[in-house]
Amino acid sequence: MRYLLQILFIALLAGTSQAEPLEDMSQSELKQRLSEIDNRLAQLARSTLRSGVGPIGYRSFPTSDATQPNWIEIDLPASVPVDQIILVPTIWRNSQTNFHSDAFPPAFRILNEQGELLAEVRTTEKDLPRIAPLIVPTFGQTAAKIRIETDSLSRRAFDGNFILQFAEVLVFSGTRNVALRQPVRASRSMPYDIDGWHTRFLTDGSLPYQMHAAAGAPSTAYLSPPSFPRNKMATLSIDLQRSFPVSAIHLHLIELGDTVPQAQTIGMGMPHKLLIEGANQANFSDARQLLEVERSSVFDISPVMRWNLPETSCRYIRLTAIKPYLYNHRGQDKQRIGFAEIEIYANGSNIALGKPIEIDARLRDRNRPVAALTDGRNTHGNILPQLEWLEQLAERYELETQRPLITAELERRYASQKSTVRIMSWLFALSLAVVIIVVLVERNIRQRAIFRTREQIAADLHDELGANLHAIGMLGDLVQKAQHSPERLTKLLQRMWEITDRTGRAARYCVNMLEDKQRFVDLAENMRRTAARMTADLDHELTFEGESLLTQLSARKRIDLFLFYKECLTNIIRHSSATHVTTHLTIHSKHLELIITDNGSGLNGDIPSSLKRRARILGGHVSTSPHQPSGTQIQLRLRFRRRLRSAPNTQG
Repeated sequence: MRYLLQILFIALLAGTSQAEPLEDMSQSELKQRLSEIDNRLAQLARSTLRSGVGPIGYRSFPTSDATQPNWIEIDLPASVPVDQIILVPTIWRNSQTNFHSDAFPPAFRILNEQGELLAEVRTTEKDLPRIAPLIVPTFGQTAAKIRIETDSLSRRAFDGNFILQFAEVLVFSGTRNVALRQPVRASRSMPYDIDGWHTRFLTDGSLPYQMHAAAGAPSTAYLSPPSFPRNKMATLSIDLQRSFPVSAIHLHLIELGDTVPQAQTIGMGMPHKLLIEGANQANFSDARQLLEVERSSVFDISPVMRWNLPETSCRYIRLTAIKPYLYNHRGQDKQRIGFAEIEIYANGSNIALGKPIEIDARLRDRNRPVAALTDGRNTHGNILPQLEWLEQLAERYELETQRPLITAELERRYASQKSTVRIMSWLFALSLAVVIIVVLVERNIRQRAIFRTREQIAADLHDELGANLHAIGMLGDLVQKAQHSPERLTKLLQRMWEITDRTGRAARYCVNMLEDKQRFVDLAENMRRTAARMTADLDHELTFEGESLLTQLSARKRIDLFLFYKECLTNIIRHSSATHVTTHLTIHSKHLELIITDNGSGLNGDIPSSLKRRARILGGHVSTSPHQPSGTQIQLRLRFRRRLRSAPNTQG
């Protein structure tokens, strides 16, 4: 079930670009997808191709007819549930695109022995050309024979003829390749033998890849020194430490592809005839033959040699070189034996992993430890189970196919963004110029408004001074007429003194307001003076909280706040018939609140438009509410864009 889910996951990844087009994804989603792909690629086996000489696979007889029907049949050892079929393409190298698949069929069907359809595949441009295996899920359908049929062929790169060819076909039931070394028949086989091409190479387990996992430290393969006598048979034995139902053996040969070119053909250390036995007694008195392998040419071996075995219960495994591998050492042929890894499988697991090896002392080499035979690693790192390895290669191909598409889409987005940024830069510069012009115009309007206000205040004071002077003149006439009435004369002189004193104070206030360049710096004092002057006939209380912060307000804010307060007092005096007025101003680092309360007749209707206008100029919010038992409360709230610094001395 786990492997089936992995296949479905790979299919999901492969179809993602079709299910969700890249142009419909946001830029952040594309970046996340690219990061996920890079992280996953770092965890997958590498697509490293093998070198040297060996079997290639199966090739049909060439034809000039692309519609020539072809089929391949593989007998399975029994009727088994087939979970997936893996097709490994034949790989060709040309001078333009390096490696790619050669003559992989564009469409084919997979049937069982009863003609039931197990799968139907139609390849696309995304699938080809590929060097990775193609995984075809069959979802556990039963088969005793696999038949691959195709009604159309592809051209081979060599001469353009139409053929059908594969490097390997693997049929997995669970984790076991049940097609391994099984008989193969084909409709159009070659009428003559060609080195490297044969139907038997289609299921011999020879793959065009090196086992190159993404994790694990490299391990040096074991190889005996060239000093073992030729008249002795070299043996290796593994103690599995308890009896297991052994069902498969995998031999990883010594990797020779680390030099270019390599000095020897593949198979160094692999005996020409090898006997593998199993036993439950340490002395092999009950030994049973598990496998006898004889190679007659380089096409009988591959980097990893695999065999399925009838289940045999045994604890000890012995490998005997009946016909040894001979190595020319200083002009003499010397017997040597060696492998990169020996895997013994039971119930789908490598039970030889980490198990001890027994050998003749003369077969030991201090530079090539015997423990490397069962350490689970090769020259590239960890050794993976075959199915997991092929699944990772297929997944890598799908992700590496997606990656350049995502990269290209991101580059297109970046180019579009650069163009947009240039346009936005010009628009920003234009907007900045407009803002500057607006600010200058607004500033001019503000200055004119302030000038008009100062003129209005001056005019008010002028009127007041004129009225007072006129009153003094009239009182002067009355004084002349009352010279002979001392009591009346005293009252008239007292009245003249009061008007004269008030006129002097008004004149000094007028001069301070009109001529002081730091006008309204002391906003609290100005508010006190104005309140004292305008509410001389009323009972008025004015209090401050955080008074020292008022000086940090801008000149414009101070002027607008003063005019708002003056407008409130004017409305109260003119319309409310109040006898008592209370003003409380609270200022903090982030906001200001001004509350004015009177005991007058209250408002009739909405907030006066003059107060709304003043509040809007300030950028604040004004509200009114009835005050018990009578009167009105006016409340102004103002929030600051910048925080005011707390003053060390705060007056209340």
